[in-house]
Amino acid sequence: MEENKNSEIQTDSAKLIEEAIRAFVRTSPKNRLADADNGFIYDEPLVGFADGDDPIFTEYKAIIDPIHLTPREAMAMAVNKSPEDLPRRLSVISFILPFSSQIRKSMRRRKLTPSRFWAYGRAYGARFNYDLQKYLIELITEKGYLATSPTLQSYYWKAYDTSVHEKAPFSNWSERHIAYAAGLGTFGLSDGLITERGIAHLCGSILTDLPLPASPRTAINPHSNCLFYTNAGCRACITRCPAEAITEGGHNKIKCREYGRSVRYLAEQYKVETV
Repeated sequence: MEENKNSEIQTDSAKLIEEAIRAFVRTSPKNRLADADNGFIYDEPLVGFADGDDPIFTEYKAIIDPIHLTPREAMAMAVNKSPEDLPRRLSVISFILPFSSQIRKSMRRRKLTPSRFWAYGRAYGARFNYDLQKYLIELITEKGYLATSPTLQSYYWKAYDTSVHEKAPFSNWSERHIAYAAGLGTFGLSDGLITERGIAHLCGSILTDLPLPASPRTAINPHSNCLFYTNAGCRACITRCPAEAITEGGHNKIKCREYGRSVRYLAEQYKVETV
């Protein structure tokens, strides 16, 4: 009886969080393409949850790097406590913000450089992502629970060059891997997360001690949504990549990063304020 009641409470809490995220995306004036017909940056989001002590987060230390944080480590650092002193149950909220059809269509005509709409979406969409995370933290803490976003914390660390870390570009909190743990998608040959809404998106996450039900991971393996791995017949991302950074062997992050730097002049041309 008590177990059923707890399950109902967790389900209700999950619905509240999901609706809060969707409502914020629908109604926030910041989810707009400034100077670009005022269209939406993001379509309706995807939301998933994970148990903060799911073994997969420890596995990431071997898969990604030993310095990649577990949710318990990240929360402990945020509240200045030891992991053992935290509440027994931690939850992870992960969300996917899919770029709007207007942005995606604008990219289909581009061969070598991103479209103006895409540049707007990346720059202002990143700010919106941070605003959404701050909103969720405030919403949850007002209910008396702990809440934090690792990417908003001072301990969040990202190396852009191999001189800093051999796996660069690399961070100690991978939003894509958090989303995978929450059942929101699997990885492609390009390293991107392929969701039911595709691969054009930004991710975000929140850690909390608000009890939430873990979403099922239904994928057979980490590459289930990628047609290259499922039937070896798709090479669309290889031929589409202007940097030639994708091969059948995978994604060359350094080559990708260098090409991205070479087209930064477009930010000034498009009058985009980068973050």
